Amino acid sequence: MKILLVEDDLKTADYIARGLNEAGHSCEIIKDGTDALFQITREPYDVLVVDRMIPGLDGLSLVKAARAAKVKTPALFLTSLSGVDDRVEGLEAGGDDYLTKPFAFSELIARLNALARRPPVQDQKTVLKIADLELDIAKRKVLRQGVSIDLQPREFTLLEVLMRGEGRVLTRTMLLERVWDFHFDPKTSVVETHISRLRGKIDKPFDVPLLHTVRNTGYCIHAPR
Repeated sequence: MKILLVEDDLKTADYIARGLNEAGHSCEIIKDGTDALFQITREPYDVLVVDRMIPGLDGLSLVKAARAAKVKTPALFLTSLSGVDDRVEGLEAGGDDYLTKPFAFSELIARLNALARRPPVQDQKTVLKIADLELDIAKRKVLRQGVSIDLQPREFTLLEVLMRGEGRVLTRTMLLERVWDFHFDPKTSVVETHISRLRGKIDKPFDVPLLHTVRNTGYCIHAPR
């Protein structure tokens, strides 16, 4: 990943950049929010890591200005401001995730990886179709062979994630991150339980299965082959 780190504390910035580079990523550091805005409107990045308390434009103003300028790069706030209101402000400003200092570096890596895997907003369709299965995100409706299928909210999200990854195997870890926003293993069968329920609704009443289990790997949805 190509990462822009906006952090004015040099010791912290060097520590983060060194860890990201050691993990195989490319990390660039900018100390000033105004300079960062200039840079991200001209240079593409996979993810932004932004401290809230920086000179020039503060972190909130930076991300707001970036969104106003149609910059859709995922942004993670990495800051010592840890209150609930602080986190809400960050997300409402256009941030995609919020991690407070001090932090575990492994968690930072996991969160950045999850953000980088998200499809760009402009590429996301509102109606997804695979064979005779149709999911309308705006209307929150699912049809197969024209028959309406009633899904619970989490089942709907799970099906959306699977359909966006049509033909690709999604591991249990990927689904935990994208559907439940878990960046750790909860040691439960929540994924397996929801897959079973989903399969019972979108596959079992019909002749041809679309949702497949890939043994020891994960799950995949695709049209009949």
